[in-house]
Formats: sequence, C-alpha cells, structure tokens
Amino acid sequence: MAAATSFPRLVQGLLGLGVVLFTGLMLTKVVPYLSFEPGIDFLTTKAAETNASALFRLGFYVHITSSLWVMATGLVQFFPRLWAGRRALHRTLGKVYVASILLLAAPSGLILALYANGGLVAKVGFSLQCIVWWLSTWQAYRTARQRQWQAHTDWMLRSYLVTLAAMSLRLESFGLFYLFQTKPIETYLTVTWLSWTGNLLLAEVLIQAGVTRRLLRTALAAAAPHSSVSNAKPQLV
Repeated sequence: MAAATSFPRLVQGLLGLGVVLFTGLMLTKVVPYLSFEPGIDFLTTKAAETNASALFRLGFYVHITSSLWVMATGLVQFFPRLWAGRRALHRTLGKVYVASILLLAAPSGLILALYANGGLVAKVGFSLQCIVWWLSTWQAYRTARQRQWQAHTDWMLRSYLVTLAAMSLRLESFGLFYLFQTKPIETYLTVTWLSWTGNLLLAEVLIQAGVTRRLLRTALAAAAPHSSVSNAKPQLV
C-alpha cells in the first residue's frame, strides 16, 4: 500500500521538477528580450513591419513575462503540502494565476496569434488555444467561487495543462523533428494544435482516472485547520 501511494507522489514530484526546470529555462530565454531589441531570436522570424507594430510588441512582451509567473503560481496549487495550513497563500496564488491568464497571458496570446507564422492553420490553432485557456481558467475561478471543489479541481487541471502547452510544443517539436524526421513546417503546424489539444486529452484521462479526486482530498486535508477539536469543513477559497 505504501509503495502504491508513493508512486503517484514520485510521478507528481518528477513532473513538478520538469515544470520548474522548464520555467527556469524560459526565464533565461526571456531576459535577453527585455532589452527590447527587435533582432533577437524569435523576433528575427518576424517581418520588419510586424516588429514595428506597437500592438505586436505589446502582446509579445506581456505574454512572455506573464506566462512565466503563471506557470510558477499554477504549479504550487498542485502541491497542497506546500501550503498546508496556509489557506491565504493558496487563495492569493490562485487569484494571481487566474487574473494573470484572464487579463494578461491569454489576451496577449490572442494578439500574437494574429501575427503567427504558418498562415491560417497556425493562426486559428493558437487563437483557439488562447480561447480555451481563458474559458477553462474562468470556469476554474467560477466553480471555486461557488465552492464546487471537485469541478474547480477538474477545471484547474484543464487550465494548467493548457498553460503547459508551451512546454509540450517544444518537447513535441523535438520528438517529431528528430525521431520522425518531419519537415520543419510540418512539425510547426502539427505542434501548433497537438501541444494544447493533446494536453486537454491528457487532462480528461487524468480526471477519469481519479487523479483530481485524490488531489482534492489532499488539498482539503492541507487546508483544514491544524486543530484536533475543529470539525469545521475546510474552505479553499
């Protein structure tokens, strides 16, 4: 029984470590852009008129910065023992995560989708990703306000796995290009869709497998007052 319990925790820990490492890697990629020079890495793939667009530049810088703390704050929510007995921390990080996606990361992603390379297929793919990201995050927030904890946990998982589409995109690009020798444009257009639809499918598999139910039990136990005499129902929000 102990081994069966520890294995999911091991997988959870390894996945969490992977996200932390990816977030750190993305931080090193973002810092050079803060010089606001147009001739850096990704920006060199854009036409001069695109780089000269104030709308594009606004969307780009808002997106690359807000997405970093979205990944970080969202990750903590899936490790309830990190905020055990500190419900205010959970609420604060949750509000930062939700507000950052709804007001910053998803809208700025939509702006970038308008300028996406790859034509209509890429533009539609990235646009739908941002819309699904926004809606799933809104549902996570709405169900939390209604204290529908199971639905809230399910929607948070969907939202966060769409958040991790950036990580999936890079891993899938590597796999398709180096393992299956797909052409660059084929790789790009495939991962434009697969990175977030595949993550949503994974979310549904995990939900049906009972992962969010187990996570919710752990979260409620972590949110409970540290008192042996209290019988009050734990509140997450």
